[in-house]
Amino acid sequence: MIHDTRRKFLKTSAAIGLTVASSSVGRAQAANDQLNVGLIGCGRRSESYVGLLPGVRYVCDPDQEHLAKAAKEFGVPEARAVTDLRRILDDKTVDAVFVATPDHWHAPAAILACDAGKHVYVEKPCSHNVREGRLLVEAARRNNVVVQVGLQSRSGSFIGGAIQRVHEGIIGDVLMAKAWNVQHRKNIGHDQPSDPPPQVDYDMWVGPAQWLPYQANRFHYNWHWWKNFGTGGSGGDGPHEIDYARWGLGVTTHPSRVVALGGKYFFDDDRDFCDTQTAVFEYPDHDAVGSQRQLIYEQRLWSTNYPHNVDSGVEFYGTKGQMFLSKRGKLEILGERNRKIDSALVKPRPQPLGKHIQDFFDAIRTGRRPHADIEIGHLSATIGHLANVATELHRSLDFDPTTEQIVGDKEANARLSRRYREGGYWSIPKGV
Repeated sequence: MIHDTRRKFLKTSAAIGLTVASSSVGRAQAANDQLNVGLIGCGRRSESYVGLLPGVRYVCDPDQEHLAKAAKEFGVPEARAVTDLRRILDDKTVDAVFVATPDHWHAPAAILACDAGKHVYVEKPCSHNVREGRLLVEAARRNNVVVQVGLQSRSGSFIGGAIQRVHEGIIGDVLMAKAWNVQHRKNIGHDQPSDPPPQVDYDMWVGPAQWLPYQANRFHYNWHWWKNFGTGGSGGDGPHEIDYARWGLGVTTHPSRVVALGGKYFFDDDRDFCDTQTAVFEYPDHDAVGSQRQLIYEQRLWSTNYPHNVDSGVEFYGTKGQMFLSKRGKLEILGERNRKIDSALVKPRPQPLGKHIQDFFDAIRTGRRPHADIEIGHLSATIGHLANVATELHRSLDFDPTTEQIVGDKEANARLSRRYREGGYWSIPKGV
């Protein structure tokens, strides 16, 4: 029984891999060779694109050190290493852009690119807040462009094969999923405002966000932990697990109710966001028994004691069993009474970034939606945003999935958008 189901899993994974890869790689490669690409944001994340982005015409970053390094790595001449992304958007020969900026620039840059007729690959989360996510969905549809979100598991055969088995009913009707993000982050300390580094255009770096003076512990990477620039753990790392938890759970809309607890339980430093968080989301399609679904997100950023000995993963709870799944390459399937059905351990490897990028290029060529289309990215990013709002306000929220508003709570609704720079800024999205 175990061997039979294992063979089925491998065949399913291979089939999905063929769908993701064989049906598109050859065609996408041809498309890759014809596309001119602009890279917006040249920090840590963009380094993973080296060797995967043919046709890079521009690189863009407000930090001259990052810019020079990226220009060298991607073979871009000095004249096309720019600090203002509008230089890229104004060039009619650029077909697509990759947005790998801090979170506060994700949606504004992507919306501007859509309106300039460019296809967009935007790293997760696709937005800094719920309202910007919806505006990006609308921009993609309005301009009929492809927008792929950096949720690479959507293009991976391991995760995809396991999710297919969930949907085929191997553990019955799945009523609940639990995702976790457990790791030991660094203390960012306490600091004071100072002059920005001389090689940085700090005004451009802040961009549309509310103006704050430069401070070393809210700049490179540490911006993740500041509400003005980042989205915390549930917005930064959380979307990966939240997305395939949502995928397996089979929910295709926003949740209707959110309950969350958390705070700064461990770190005595300047960060805005919590280091500990537990959030629960309910998806009632209607009032009939059996229609509800529940998603749980757990976050502990001060621990190395991982569930199933893995820092990130998802458990699916069905009426006939349970599945544990991790993008780190781990799988376990249990039937009723914890009867072992299957397990798999593949050699740890990076997420399938190459396949995901190839899927983006193939979607551009064929005109279809990509695996992590912006609507999917928006639904998964919203989970993290709602978790943060509920945690900050210490109360449960009723969320209308259609209007994307919190019912009867003006204070909470105000947090579905954000404050922008006083006096305006050219990249602030219209309609916010």
